[in-house]
Amino acid sequence: MNPANISRREFIVAAAALAAAPLLGAPAIARAASPFVLPPLPYGDAALEPVISARTIGFHYGKHHQGYLNNLNKLVAGTEMAEMSLEKIILATAGSPEKAGLFNNAAQVWNHTFYWDSMKPNCGGKPSGALAEKIDADFGGYDAMRKELAAAAGGQFGSGWAWLVVDGGKLKVVKSGNAENPLSRGMKPLLTIDVWEHAYYLDYQNRRGDYVNAVLDKLINWDFAAENLAKG
Repeated sequence: MNPANISRREFIVAAAALAAAPLLGAPAIARAASPFVLPPLPYGDAALEPVISARTIGFHYGKHHQGYLNNLNKLVAGTEMAEMSLEKIILATAGSPEKAGLFNNAAQVWNHTFYWDSMKPNCGGKPSGALAEKIDADFGGYDAMRKELAAAAGGQFGSGWAWLVVDGGKLKVVKSGNAENPLSRGMKPLLTIDVWEHAYYLDYQNRRGDYVNAVLDKLINWDFAAENLAKG
């Protein structure tokens, strides 16, 4: 259910041409100025089955993600933020109650794009290379990091996200509520797990832990995390 009629490569090329300079080492996603365009999924709707169904992807990507993007385009139309990147909008509106609508929709567009890239079919397992070495150094091993990431995702009260980030040169696991993300806290995200109910409820109902474990064991994209770590 990809509403955009452009390839992922075409989107990235267009976004790069319009992008502002990267902020806080954030990945180069959805940087084009308004009107923002929904990036194509990096895989087909059914590619994550049986962990995440095509039906869930259809609603999550085609309705929720698209809805945040539509709201954002309406909110920035005719304002100075219409020419800003998503990252700049997030940083300019974070913590400002009068700009909560702008922040929530911009951050949710960014968060969801990052989430799709944080997964890949037939992935999961343990990372390798420099990322694995960094995990060993900062967590004492993969198992300790995985336990902490699963606990953050399972323990986030209500809607939100669990993240593996770089903060002050060290890998850390953090969680955030609603649309909050590590960018506004000066951290560099490497990957994320969405724990809003619409991410898993059609497939897992109230069994969030089962969803989180399945994503970590079968879908989590360590190559994406390693690429973000390598960006410095």
